Amino acid sequence: MGWLTPGESYLRAQFLRLKGRRGARKAIMAVAASMLTAAYYMLRAGVEYRDLGAVHFDRRDRTKVTNRLIRRLEELGLKVQTKTAA
Repeated sequence: MGWLTPGESYLRAQFLRLKGRRGARKAIMAVAASMLTAAYYMLRAGVEYRDLGAVHFDRRDRTKVTNRLIRRLEELGLKVQTKTAA
């Protein structure tokens, strides 16, 4: 996979996802741990870094993402009705 533009990386998506729930400091530590883990496996296996992309978390569990976003909108005072796209 080629280089991604800033803002499209797995690590940035991980940071933003965790920052909202746990705060910036814990998000930074989690991303640093992910980077160290990736570096270890890259060095051990002798492979290049392969970024999963910012949409990795959305692809992982659509229902979980949907419920989280609906809950967030309701916290902001909006009434939400869902309808599956045709």
